Amino acid sequence: MIVTPVNQPASIEERLVQRAAGGDRSAFGELYSRYARVVHCILLARVRYHEAEDLMQDVFLTAMSRLSQLRDGTSFQAWISTIARNRAYDFHRARPAMEEVREDHLRSLPGQTQSAAEAMSALEAIQSLPEAYSETLLLRLVEGMTGPEIAARTGLTHESVRVNLCRGMKLLREKIEGKQV
Repeated sequence: MIVTPVNQPASIEERLVQRAAGGDRSAFGELYSRYARVVHCILLARVRYHEAEDLMQDVFLTAMSRLSQLRDGTSFQAWISTIARNRAYDFHRARPAMEEVREDHLRSLPGQTQSAAEAMSALEAIQSLPEAYSETLLLRLVEGMTGPEIAARTGLTHESVRVNLCRGMKLLREKIEGKQV
């Protein structure tokens, strides 16, 4: 049961969580709209692009089924992010070891354009960065969020987002330039 202190009005997000926990599907749809991009990037930082979509649906199905267990409606953002990270970790644990696909194999796939191969290579480089940087960079570069939007959706301060983007871009440049040499 979600509890709101008597002397504090519920935030819009908290009211959405309360309504969704009560079975209001449109309220849950609004939560999905607000957090789908963040969840997608959290997953994309940890799994391949084509796997992130399916896992994102799993994350929101899990959240919908467990929403009544969330005690504080103001913590939905952290809660859904944790579910996403755990789902990615579970995915890797359950997946059998696979042969690593080399970059030259990516370029030889039928129908694979050079720009698509370059995009996959860039995504792999971002995924290899520390999580704090990869999540922030993916929110900026893939989802097109601004620094303030990233801060609002992740709970990070504006300064932390700025630092993560700056350091992440520096590491990404070093990785990409290292591959081209």
